[in-house]
Amino acid sequence: MTTIDIFDEIISCLQIQAEKHPRCAVSDEVLQEFFTPSGRPAAAPQPQRVSRPSSQDKPPAPFRNAQSAKHPQSSNPQQPRPIPVQAPMPQPSAPPVDVSNMQWRELWQTAMDCHRCPLCRDRNNVVFGEGNTNADLMFIGEGPGRDEDMQGRPFVGKAGQLLDKMIKAMQFTREEVYIANIIKCRPPNNRNPEPDEAAACLPYLERQIELVKPKAIVILGAVPLQYLFNQRGVTRIHGTWLNYKGIETMVTFHPAYLLRYPADKGKAWSDLQKVMEKFGKSYKKP
Repeated sequence: MTTIDIFDEIISCLQIQAEKHPRCAVSDEVLQEFFTPSGRPAAAPQPQRVSRPSSQDKPPAPFRNAQSAKHPQSSNPQQPRPIPVQAPMPQPSAPPVDVSNMQWRELWQTAMDCHRCPLCRDRNNVVFGEGNTNADLMFIGEGPGRDEDMQGRPFVGKAGQLLDKMIKAMQFTREEVYIANIIKCRPPNNRNPEPDEAAACLPYLERQIELVKPKAIVILGAVPLQYLFNQRGVTRIHGTWLNYKGIETMVTFHPAYLLRYPADKGKAWSDLQKVMEKFGKSYKKP
């Protein structure tokens, strides 16, 4: 095979590849370089400009079969047009709920009827919150678990039993404080709420805080820290006073976390003692 034959073979291969992969076709300018004296041996005769195969030319059988199988509706098997794939349209977000002027009864009823996020599909009960609506101290957790979902009350499982002990050690009773969560419906498998789920529920919690007007808030765990203060790292921030719209807020560990890691109970107790000091209380050994 002569050098000229090799050049002709290269050109033929480029044309076939252009037919197979139109989007990756070599430009006419590049093909033309092979036909110029500088692009091929001087002895080669100057060929005429090579036009692309017309739609009447049939490609080799294997290529024709592959293309027709891949694009059965294409009218031109040699120049198949890619079929556009439409991305699924995002679901419209729930319209914002205006609870700014709602009092307790209307706020409770609105939350009971809420379908603003997918968590409503599998819930047994909306866990609105409970306690003294004029409490000086408010606790905010993450979301309902299985026991809470079944009973419609916050913190009634094992974590709730530990929270009751924490409240009692602070010289309060459960009836004296108010308890709520970031979200009011149980997430699947007790996972953390997604941002859209938390956003759907936050207006209810924010209005609850406005109505209670507590002197101090204790947030329990990473989820309320994230969605109320846009911060992460309970192990680093716990024991620190933050400010939520003028209300002093203490960060500490979630009772469920303390059940898994009891070695950190001492740290949580130290955090809670700082809250007690705000109310003129101090721990007295029995």
